[in-house]
Amino acid sequence: MKKVVNLVAQRAGISESQAKTAVDTVASFIKDKLPAGMQSQVDKYLSEDENSSDRTSGMGDKLGDILGNK
Repeated sequence: MKKVVNLVAQRAGISESQAKTAVDTVASFIKDKLPAGMQSQVDKYLSEDENSSDRTSGMGDKLGDILGNK
């Protein structure tokens, strides 16, 4: 999750603490909309070893786009 938090902080121009709150809020919102069996996938995705996964940066890019900072 740290990589996503850092990316959101950088692109949105906010502190790391604020970015963590934003990522946690978005993750919670997404989990609330997913079927029960898929909710744990959000946590799994965010907690994966980011050194071995390029998917996290893609998610961070998408969050940056949502925030309007391309």
